Amino acid sequence: MHTAGWITLHVRHTERDWLHSLGNIKDVGHLTVKVFRAQNLAAADIGGKSDPFAVLELVNARLQTHTEYKTLNPEWNKLFTFSVKDIHSVLEVTVYDEDPNKKVEFLGKVAIPLLKIRNCEKRWYALKDRKLEHRAKGQILLELDVIWNPFKAAIRTFNPREKKFIAQDPKFKRAVFMNNFNRLKTFAMGILEVADFVESCWNWDSYMRSSLAFIIFLIVVYNFELYQLPLLLLIFFLRSYVYKRVAEEMEFRIRGKSLAPSMDHSGSLESDDDNDYLAEEQNDRGTTLKEKIAAVQDTLGLVQNWLDFIASLFERVRNTLNFTTSYLSALAIIVLCVATVLLYFVPIRWIIMAWGINKFTKKLRNPHFIPNNELLDFLSRVPCDQEMRWYSEFRPDPASNNDISDREGSARKR
Repeated sequence: MHTAGWITLHVRHTERDWLHSLGNIKDVGHLTVKVFRAQNLAAADIGGKSDPFAVLELVNARLQTHTEYKTLNPEWNKLFTFSVKDIHSVLEVTVYDEDPNKKVEFLGKVAIPLLKIRNCEKRWYALKDRKLEHRAKGQILLELDVIWNPFKAAIRTFNPREKKFIAQDPKFKRAVFMNNFNRLKTFAMGILEVADFVESCWNWDSYMRSSLAFIIFLIVVYNFELYQLPLLLLIFFLRSYVYKRVAEEMEFRIRGKSLAPSMDHSGSLESDDDNDYLAEEQNDRGTTLKEKIAAVQDTLGLVQNWLDFIASLFERVRNTLNFTTSYLSALAIIVLCVATVLLYFVPIRWIIMAWGINKFTKKLRNPHFIPNNELLDFLSRVPCDQEMRWYSEFRPDPASNNDISDREGSARKR
């Protein structure tokens, strides 16, 4: 959809209002993307030019611009709209070079979580490589606007995520395997430290510490009620929030207010040197040996994926407590407050009965229901450390912001 001039009309549709929150739960909102131009792209052709076009993906929805030929600074001026089914989705904008043989060559990419969008702000995004680990040459000018309903988004958060139709199964990589192991080892060491502390209290290594721990244990157990369990989690949220605010205040005083961090990561985990396990060494061996190697690779790949899942789960729990995504942390606090009130006023047997009735009758009420775990579905929306690196932004060229101001100033004069 090409527009000759940009006229932005901000109309907040009534279906997004709270009064219409229960209508069509799957329709969380909509996203508007304006793709203006890119500059300083990598040269993919022999003549030092490229034929760039941009592809926009929101989960399984895919749109693209036209191709600008023989240029490193294309101007597309396109407007796209997406239906938002999950506010925790990520918009991916990829710039390709179109070859005469109808093949494409990757030039750069940027991933933008919908919750990080600053509405109606025209800004440059520095392009990254295919794995979103390092900076690529060039940047792209976008303006994003997402309108969404918080109530529908909250309900959607506790349902399974939409899976991509086109997704590659991760293969076994030695570096990735070791990285997942080290991520899990970090949390395991923390758990062992807590276990050692408890063991030292039981062994009376320090009479003062063990006496104090024994008194606290008796007081807590004597006065413990089930509704205090979510309250304990709320205390962890409060502690993390205070720590975060203090850290932000100290950083502001030391460095001053800064833009999004330019994160540089040394070495990609899946570099070209990390080839599949023994695959290339066995090219001339027999079929039986190749099958054995493939079986070993599949087994190691399965272990690698499980290590990644467990490590990511720990990181997501920690990032929830750390307010990495404020909306999700606030949603968790609301759920814990509701759980506290229910456990205080409603007998536990009635809560368990209501939960069991809901689980037993879901398939009867909806034959197409997909079994799920609400807690895991919630945590799947919280970014793990690797996803946070993917979504971090490199600082664009400062001259680009000046270019925006100059163009807007000249447009006003006209």
